[in-house]
Amino acid sequence: MIKVAIADDQLMVRQGIASLLSLRTDIQVVWQADNGEDALVKLAEHPVDILLTDIRMPVKNGIETVHVLRNNGNDTRVIVLTTFDDPDLFTQAMAAGANGFLLKDVDTDKLHDSIDTIYHGGMLAEPVLLNQLSAEQLSTFADPTIEPLSERELDILKLIAGGYSNKEIADMVFLAEGTVKNHVSNILAKLHTRDRTRAVLKALSARLI
Repeated sequence: MIKVAIADDQLMVRQGIASLLSLRTDIQVVWQADNGEDALVKLAEHPVDILLTDIRMPVKNGIETVHVLRNNGNDTRVIVLTTFDDPDLFTQAMAAGANGFLLKDVDTDKLHDSIDTIYHGGMLAEPVLLNQLSAEQLSTFADPTIEPLSERELDILKLIAGGYSNKEIADMVFLAEGTVKNHVSNILAKLHTRDRTRAVLKALSARLI
């Protein structure tokens, strides 16, 4: 069972997302909150696997909420929701420590796929949005200490940037899924990051992909 929480100041939005998630028998919406502060309190009392949070909320917005979580060492996976496909907001959310960035008008299949992707450690960022990032925005993720990647690791990193899961990558490059997982672990270690999204952003900043 994938445990999910929703934070959004608009009741209809929260209820709409919860309704779509309820169509899956393996997803449980544990609680809802109308601002980031309320979400942090509820998360401390009732941990979940994934927090879906609006980027603009009163009291404490989505980006501030992610900052607090990461500063407190909380690794709960976070998908930031927004109405606009804005590269600046995306950069801020990812720099804060979010795991994904999703538009609110997403359809049911995309929402379900996004939950699965984040739950299984994948990245969630539309390729078109990544292509819109300016050099200045990418510089936020620059890291001069990253280590060189092998040709195989670069190939896998490009597929990660395409949003593919380990299983899908394994099928595409004709390797065992366990071998792909090892490559991904090596990629994250060499790029000095713990998640796939920031690995891709660092690679883009360094022009590795």
